[in-house]
Amino acid sequence: MQDVIASYYFRPRSDTKPEQAAQAICEEQTTGTWTDISTRAEYVKRFDGSVESLVKQGEGYLARIRYPAEIFEPGNVAQYLSVVAGNLFGLGRLDSVRLMDIELPDTLTRFKGPKFGIAGVRRLIGSKDRPHVGTIIKPKVGLNPEDTAAVAYQAAIGGVDLIKDDETLTDQKFCPIDRRLPLVMKRLEEAKDETGREVLYAVNISHRADQIIGRALHAIDLGANMIMIDLFTTGFGALQALGEDPRIKVPIHVHRTMHAAFTRNPEHGIAMRPLARIIRMLGADQLHTGTVSGKMSHDAAEVKASIEVLKCACAGMKPAFPVSSGGLHPGNVAHEIATLGTDIVLQAGGGIHGHPDGTAAGVRAMRQAVDAYMDGVNAQEYAKDHYELERALRKWGAV
Repeated sequence: MQDVIASYYFRPRSDTKPEQAAQAICEEQTTGTWTDISTRAEYVKRFDGSVESLVKQGEGYLARIRYPAEIFEPGNVAQYLSVVAGNLFGLGRLDSVRLMDIELPDTLTRFKGPKFGIAGVRRLIGSKDRPHVGTIIKPKVGLNPEDTAAVAYQAAIGGVDLIKDDETLTDQKFCPIDRRLPLVMKRLEEAKDETGREVLYAVNISHRADQIIGRALHAIDLGANMIMIDLFTTGFGALQALGEDPRIKVPIHVHRTMHAAFTRNPEHGIAMRPLARIIRMLGADQLHTGTVSGKMSHDAAEVKASIEVLKCACAGMKPAFPVSSGGLHPGNVAHEIATLGTDIVLQAGGGIHGHPDGTAAGVRAMRQAVDAYMDGVNAQEYAKDHYELERALRKWGAV
């Protein structure tokens, strides 16, 4: 493949034929405009997009549109998105349009991808084939550094693999990074002395793009063993800078806060799949992809499609770790793993800290639910000999 192929689902306006609507996307995103212009030289036509296929799908149509590779600036992902996901969402000839996926030629995918990937993160933790269990510091904002570190310690002694800040916690006065991060890492070292287990802490360094590298390096100097970025609020360029900087020698955890503003509507906006493809390409080691049984709106097919592009063989890049999060608890662990596989991070906040016996017990219950699945045992049966899991199932039930 030499050019870019973008797939769109759309519904044309009632007075517009589907062929006209698809052509309108081509023209808007390449060389066309709403009226005849005197500046459109003949040689420009070679940069026109073209409709490769158009098929009826449900109430709308699925179109595959080819964009000449020459109209893309290699390495400039912001510009890539301006072509495949630009003004088309406001076109009057379309009642709705959704970018479903993109296919990029090798000339436009010369990115390094994840520095660690699934295998690299597993080496840090010391795991083989089981799902990882993660948690979020809760409440997401408000705790002081000492209490944040205390929660992290409880999670660590319970057996968690990953602890992360939530999306709204960065470097506020009530819990500054300079105080929070060293305290958390100190308590994790204490837990490691007791348990022998390594725990990653993804500190949220989200900030303006021109300062993101400085904040990341400062966090690493303070002892960070993982960093986290709010991708859609911080920007693709910020992630690209982190992914390409050789000084960033810790895994990058990507939170997708704000994604539903453009991914939730099944007929309009952008599906998570093409975004996941780009995020992996730019260097994410972990990315939130959603659950199939949690509190957020979810579509199992879409979640699996996102995971597929994070893990597929692609341009020599390492696969990225999908993160299932949003309303998880021990009772829906088996359903998540059965649907999404074992190369997954099961990220539970309330489903851990809300355990009747506290955070450490909540982590143990999650780990027991994972062990039950890996041993081929029903969670309710396993709970008969595992107190923490039994207490969790009694509170939240099982899917």
